[in-house]
Amino acid sequence: MGLFARVRKEWFIVGIVLVISAAKIGPSVGVKGGPLRPEITITYVAVSTIFFNSGLSLKTEELASALMHVKLHLFVQAFTLVFFPVAIWLLLKVLALTAINEWLLKGLQTVGCMPPPVSSAVILTKAVGGNEAAAIFNSAFGSFLGIVVTPLLLLVFLGSSSSVPFSSIFSQLFMTVVVPLIVGQVCRRFLRDWLERKKPPFGTVSSVVLLMIIYTTFCDTFSNPDIELDHLSLLLIVFIIFSIQLTFMLLTFLLSTRASSGFSAADSVAIMFCSTHKSLTLGIPMLKIVFEGYEHLSLISVPLLIYHPAQILLGSILVPTIKTWMNAAQKSSILVR
Repeated sequence: MGLFARVRKEWFIVGIVLVISAAKIGPSVGVKGGPLRPEITITYVAVSTIFFNSGLSLKTEELASALMHVKLHLFVQAFTLVFFPVAIWLLLKVLALTAINEWLLKGLQTVGCMPPPVSSAVILTKAVGGNEAAAIFNSAFGSFLGIVVTPLLLLVFLGSSSSVPFSSIFSQLFMTVVVPLIVGQVCRRFLRDWLERKKPPFGTVSSVVLLMIIYTTFCDTFSNPDIELDHLSLLLIVFIIFSIQLTFMLLTFLLSTRASSGFSAADSVAIMFCSTHKSLTLGIPMLKIVFEGYEHLSLISVPLLIYHPAQILLGSILVPTIKTWMNAAQKSSILVR
């Protein structure tokens, strides 16, 4: 694959690097009160756009076939929204004794609180040949559940910024997350045929808006001379994130492939990806709302910005291995029958 083709394929990752660089060069453009007016364009317009877009693109009408696999859904949602954040909280008790930047550690906790992503887990499950319907259901259901559960988890484990009261956080979440999502779903009911025929670039639209949010977040950071990030902490966080992903993928694999689990090989694939992947698209806007006023918001966001490409990279590398295992497991189950 040529360089240009590679850049086109990974344009969002390149975009993250470019917008952070642009924020470093000219932070005054995207700060609160600056020319972009992020307190309006980002806080309300951009976040609402992302969730309206999610409402339009979520194919909830296709979820009925996967609805009855209750045990699998309980496993995924309990792992990603209960076990994951608690495990990270316990890990941070140990990491707090190290010299790693405390705001990056807080960022690791926010990763644990995030719901599963709408796209990456489904794409990788499909690439392997796993239970795609279950992956779609858990991604969509986790997104809806995350609207309520994720802010609560963030407030429980980290607290909110002192400048924004609890009631204000949830009223803003309702107006910029819940309402646009519902409106998007209602519009989808009337536009379903047109959407299926034209296939608008929902992912691209959300990604572009997300880059705007990341840009303004880092503008706030670089405009504050008191905030510094040491490179050793950053390298350690990258290592920890990859270690967490590998460990949790192995754990979900071992739990879901036990003889007593009742899950098929295809189910295990969906469980592995849906339980360990975290949503950047839903996560960054939520952090922007819950931690409005935090001067260290961008540092808190860094682990999630790393986790997103890391889960795609690691998942893509493991696809051939997991596919070989799944095919062998399915053949052996047919022979046993």
